[in-house]
Amino acid sequence: MSFTEVFGTAPTGVWAAPGRVNLIGEHTDYNDGFVLPFALAQRTTVEASAVDDPQWTVWSDKTGETVTFGPDDLVPGKVKGWAGYVAGIVWALRRFGLDGTGAKLAITSDVPVGAGLSSSHAMGCAVLTALVELGDVDLPVEGRPQLAQAAENGYVGAPTGIMDQSASILCRPGHALFLDCRSLAADHIPLDAAGAGLAVLVVNTNAPHQNTDNQYAQRRRACEEAAARLDLPALRDVTDLDAALAELPDEVSRRRVRHVVTENRRVLDAVTLLRRGKLAEIGPLLTASHVSMRDDYEITVPEVDTAVSTALEAGAHGARMTGAGFGGCVLALVDEAAVDEVSAAVAKAFAARGFTAPTSFVAVPSGGARRLR
Repeated sequence: MSFTEVFGTAPTGVWAAPGRVNLIGEHTDYNDGFVLPFALAQRTTVEASAVDDPQWTVWSDKTGETVTFGPDDLVPGKVKGWAGYVAGIVWALRRFGLDGTGAKLAITSDVPVGAGLSSSHAMGCAVLTALVELGDVDLPVEGRPQLAQAAENGYVGAPTGIMDQSASILCRPGHALFLDCRSLAADHIPLDAAGAGLAVLVVNTNAPHQNTDNQYAQRRRACEEAAARLDLPALRDVTDLDAALAELPDEVSRRRVRHVVTENRRVLDAVTLLRRGKLAEIGPLLTASHVSMRDDYEITVPEVDTAVSTALEAGAHGARMTGAGFGGCVLALVDEAAVDEVSAAVAKAFAARGFTAPTSFVAVPSGGARRLR
């Protein structure tokens, strides 16, 4: 269905924001570290029109539901489920003193849900972009990721970092976004896989997520407690890893810290290589990142590990899980000519182990949120 079919009139405009895949830099964002995501061609689209009353009515193609909320519902947590991400944007705009307009919105998306490709963030960023323009709200593009994050943290109650929103809003076609999550300084790093005869293959393992929100919160809390014990603002500030590990009281804390510190180094090393045009050489960094997530951060599952090991055996230059973990997607840097071969090898390995069949696609670095028409 379309906006016209749902609401009986044509929309004022159409806006969209992409999902993202994180090339490298997992669970570093909330530790004030470095990340290197890029936007996907897959996106969430919002058709919208302003209304005179402070009411918001939103329809989603994923559920077929229509949800209406007003000012009295702009209390954190009151609007539940997927519509909470929409209400959260309105709540955050008002909290920042940026009252917009009531609106009717129809949301469609081809970003896979529950795959670790930021489908919820794409929706929030698309809605934000639409409401800012519909209401002629004075909010520069550079400030929008923080507002989207505030909506998720403060209204939805999701303790997310700033990476996903930044990627969905700020990314440029053909580039990855090198983001310093403390200063929010961003640099656009060329990422032309096809020009190098390569491809970034994304394998959605279709593995069901297992208590992801709670596990994510546990990892974040462990990092914050470790930083406090080390008397540091964040784990990004660890300069001597061996000395820091020696100060920590238990093996779990040491593993968590080791992942964050070494992952930050891998991001910086990957950026250096990409700036030199040496895309294939980041492969070992991707694989090392996965090993760290598997062994130190303990956020992988058998389907994810199987996809990575099989892709490597089939000739990938490097492979890693991408996203928060406990399911979701794997990315593999492969020769362009080997995409079908690697995809088939992973599918065969999944079938042999009785896993749900995976789905694969080649990720194309794309642009951030914008008005389509």
